[in-house]
Amino acid sequence: MELLTINNLYKNYGKKEVLKGIDLAIPKGKIIGLLGKNGAGKTTLIKLINDLLTATKGEILFRGEKIGIQSKQRIAYLPERTYLDKTMKVKQALRFFEEFYDNFEYKKASKLLKDLDLDENLRISKMSKGMQEKLQLILVMSRKADLYILDEPLGGVDPATREYILDTILNNFNEEATIIISTHLIHDIEKILDEVIFLEQGKIALNASCDELREKENSSIDEIFRRMFKC
Repeated sequence: MELLTINNLYKNYGKKEVLKGIDLAIPKGKIIGLLGKNGAGKTTLIKLINDLLTATKGEILFRGEKIGIQSKQRIAYLPERTYLDKTMKVKQALRFFEEFYDNFEYKKASKLLKDLDLDENLRISKMSKGMQEKLQLILVMSRKADLYILDEPLGGVDPATREYILDTILNNFNEEATIIISTHLIHDIEKILDEVIFLEQGKIALNASCDELREKENSSIDEIFRRMFKC
């Protein structure tokens, strides 16, 4: 059984068709890049998987069952925008997650705070955008989930920190789980990807193994993406 199955998925906003018949089978134990230009439908697809939007047509199955309350307990989602209560201190955010999610590992989160040089006594309102993104990533990766969905996890941090965050993702990756990463920074993340999904105008333009794709095209994933979308 696949971890996540998407069948004939459509999403309209009024008369605008954003997703147009998406079919996907996502296995466990993979790190997958969800890639596409702005407006391709990536964030809409992510929100549908997280049951934050209702599909116009089609279905999404998580471990063979329709998404809902149960799947939310097993899917850890990092949205593109900061959602944390900025009046909280870092350690209060950790306690909040511990109370809200049964699968949150406080000790793991504390270790990651030290690894990423974040002070647990710092108030979130006093943190830079990059520091807040680090904290959100720590909160998400400290859950023992089956599926992690990271929407632009590297956008607000410097190149050196990106390397550290990628290492954090890899070192905390449970091989029984799957990670889907949506990003524009393909060059930075492609070294950790097993598979890629290219979205174009609400349709899947490509779904392939990274190693097979690089061998076939004799190019990096970043170069293949740029050729396909003429970046």
